[in-house]
Amino acid sequence: MIRVLLVDDHPIVREGVRGMLTAEPDLEVVGEAASGPEAVTVAASLRPDVVLMDLRMPGGDGVDATTDLLRDQPDCRVLVLTTYDTDSDILRAVEAGAAGYLLKDTPRRELADAVRSAARGETVLAPGVAGKLVSGMRERRDTPQLTERELEVLRLAAEGLSNARIAGRLYIGATTVKTHLMNCYAKLGVSDRTAAVTTAIRQGILPPH
Repeated sequence: MIRVLLVDDHPIVREGVRGMLTAEPDLEVVGEAASGPEAVTVAASLRPDVVLMDLRMPGGDGVDATTDLLRDQPDCRVLVLTTYDTDSDILRAVEAGAAGYLLKDTPRRELADAVRSAARGETVLAPGVAGKLVSGMRERRDTPQLTERELEVLRLAAEGLSNARIAGRLYIGATTVKTHLMNCYAKLGVSDRTAAVTTAIRQGILPPH
């Protein structure tokens, strides 16, 4: 039997998935959790073979839960089951160690087969997800790499702080702030503060304001 843990903040979703999986003779739903932190705790107790993990849950992020869960149970397989298929979500989940990425409209037979595949150590991706994963990894590779200090300076610049105020906030000299900004401009291919901020937001380096 393949032991499965269901993680989703919507009880009706868990009930539906449970009904789909318990109809399979070789799959057993051994437990449920409604948030990421709860999933980590329940998994530590039940030691499931496969975890069906939602991504966005009010009580705790599924990606963080995947990271924590696999740190404790590296042999467990986490299979993301979500309604979101954005490039960033897919990339974050895979980087956290997820064995696969499925959408909630996956038919019963395909879901059951995906659980079996994950339990065997195979990677399972919904149609279209593989392409987005490759695209996301390519974009990540092509994104300019700013240092942690450059990011701090640019983040404060995005908040509207002057060089002097940024210097005071970070306990560095105003000249050093200017140097960090110039380095940002060069890496982002821009020539001023406004363009640097907008480009960084567009490329996902800074969160949108």
